[in-house]
Amino acid sequence: MQGYNVLMVYNKDMDMLLMCERLKNPYKGLSNLVGGKIERGESGIDAAYRELLEETSISKEDIILHHLMDFKYYLQDCYVEVYVGRLKREVAVSGDENILYWSDLNNNFFDLSLYGGEGNIGHMIEQVNNVKERLFSDENSLST
Repeated sequence: MQGYNVLMVYNKDMDMLLMCERLKNPYKGLSNLVGGKIERGESGIDAAYRELLEETSISKEDIILHHLMDFKYYLQDCYVEVYVGRLKREVAVSGDENILYWSDLNNNFFDLSLYGGEGNIGHMIEQVNNVKERLFSDENSLST
């Protein structure tokens, strides 16, 4: 079963989410989260940090990723691991796979005419909102 990851990257203040405009299918022309394939023999978290660096130039030193949830698609023989993190500091993002931008969180991420993922982005944001105090509480003491 092929593994993929999706990366939810929030800015330090947790009021913006890193998005991309897809330049190819699936979801060409729609906004989506960054992510990619988990290579054979690679752990999910290692793949998440690798994809993050490749697609955005954000390194392990800039963010702590937390494994939030998984989606398993039995009939498509694949699964998706969802990771979330908050930047420790402002970081210049760059990549050439898609057009990267910071999105305000007041958007309707369930709007399928604007966002890829069949509404999953909205669902994942709601899940982060439900657990963000607990999820990032250990990081609050580490921030400078």
